[in-house]
Amino acid sequence: MSVLQGLGRACQINANGTATLDGGRRRTWSEFRERVARFAGALRATGVRPGDRVAILALNGDAYLEYFYAVPWAGALVVPLNIRLAPPELTAILNDAGAVALVVDDAFAAMLPALLPNLQSVTRVFVSGEGAAPAGATSLGAAIDAAQPIEQADFAGDDVYGIFYTGGTTAASKGVMLTHGNVVANQMNMLAEVPFGRPTVYLHAAPMFHLADCAATFSVTASAGAHAFVPRFDPVPVMREIQTRRVTHTIMVPSMINMLVNAPTIGEYDLSTLQLILYGGSPISDAVLRRAMEALPKTGFLQAYGMTELAPVATFLSTTFHVTDGPLAGKLRSGGRAAVTAEIRIVDDDDREVPRGTVGQIAVRGPIVMKGYWNQPKLTADTLRGGWMHTGDGGYMDDDGFVFVVDRIKDMMITGGENVYSAEVENAIYQHPAVAMCAVIGVPDERWGERVHAVVSVKPGRAVTEAELVAHCRTLIAAYKCPRTVSVRSDPLPLSGAGKVLKTVLRKELAV
Repeated sequence: MSVLQGLGRACQINANGTATLDGGRRRTWSEFRERVARFAGALRATGVRPGDRVAILALNGDAYLEYFYAVPWAGALVVPLNIRLAPPELTAILNDAGAVALVVDDAFAAMLPALLPNLQSVTRVFVSGEGAAPAGATSLGAAIDAAQPIEQADFAGDDVYGIFYTGGTTAASKGVMLTHGNVVANQMNMLAEVPFGRPTVYLHAAPMFHLADCAATFSVTASAGAHAFVPRFDPVPVMREIQTRRVTHTIMVPSMINMLVNAPTIGEYDLSTLQLILYGGSPISDAVLRRAMEALPKTGFLQAYGMTELAPVATFLSTTFHVTDGPLAGKLRSGGRAAVTAEIRIVDDDDREVPRGTVGQIAVRGPIVMKGYWNQPKLTADTLRGGWMHTGDGGYMDDDGFVFVVDRIKDMMITGGENVYSAEVENAIYQHPAVAMCAVIGVPDERWGERVHAVVSVKPGRAVTEAELVAHCRTLIAAYKCPRTVSVRSDPLPLSGAGKVLKTVLRKELAV
């Protein structure tokens, strides 16, 4: 099975049903497939051949969804690009992938002069949107209209669907090769947990280049639901779209949920159609989750844990366990249990499984695991040693099979000989009413080796001191885990294109 099977099913069972809702445009599934076949024809007409890489740099929209299907229809591989990267970073990725074609939208067309002179393999550029294509580029809309539809390419499950570059929040980006089989396995995992169907209206609120949003993209298509879009996340347009389109499902990372439920105007919108928010990408604090459950009482919450290398979901915490009291409340801090096609174990440094309740590295096996890192065979062999994907995340499993993620192993701090996990400290800090965002990192300390340092962004009109935050944390966690130093700021913390706090940037700012 390939990614294209889901599109074929949508057209078979709901040909005249709504496929996309973007601004004033509504297209049915039969119209969507026709555009995909013509888009693929336009790629072939300009020399794109099976196995070539076609990259995209664009905001969310129906053209992005068409890209996800048109590129494999032409036999090529997708390469979605992080919209927050600078031209030198984008250039490095495009050259590493050996991309032969690049699709940009109006928002990024102005970046082309800074990109094109340094690209080694890109020979054709398409511009999507209402604006005129600059010199040397082709209007994607005109190319699709002029092209003849072509027959879709055939794939085996082990064929690579695309190269997805990691966000680089902790290290340099790596190209993750995901196969058609990987994506379809994740699609089936999602459909086993989420009741997508023809009545579904899914809102692409998280950036479409990121696997967090892609977790649902192909499942919604295969179930013949509808896709709605906001160009980028902003609480007010998101709430407006939910109200206008009668949105039923969406995916957000915790920072987006935090911004949404703390928006001053949240009470002005009818969000009652929103059945489910799937969240993941980074740990969520108890305070943010409780606020979300209070602000959206008719909305269920489903947590997913995973990463790009897992296509991307390995565990789910169902709505059943999103309760704050009673016998099930203890599971709320977990990432849930293994997805249908995932096998999970917790291992020590010698890859031996550790007893339940013991912190080790989370390892995953199954059809969701990537084929490998593009052009990095040694890193691939190490990461996939023994047939298991070594996630680099620290965690433990309880007696019921729930996986508790404690931290990225590289983000664990050792202070005075004690292990401290930043996620636990951040959870405590978030419970202070003045805190809007926070991040905890380790900084060098002559006495302790490392000390726990917190960077905190406060809510508008609020203030908090270092002493107040430390005292607050001491009421919730052990003294050795509490921040020894705190940086308080009024501006937001730096975020990646996927909405994660960029601890790499904070470390640079603090020169650590």
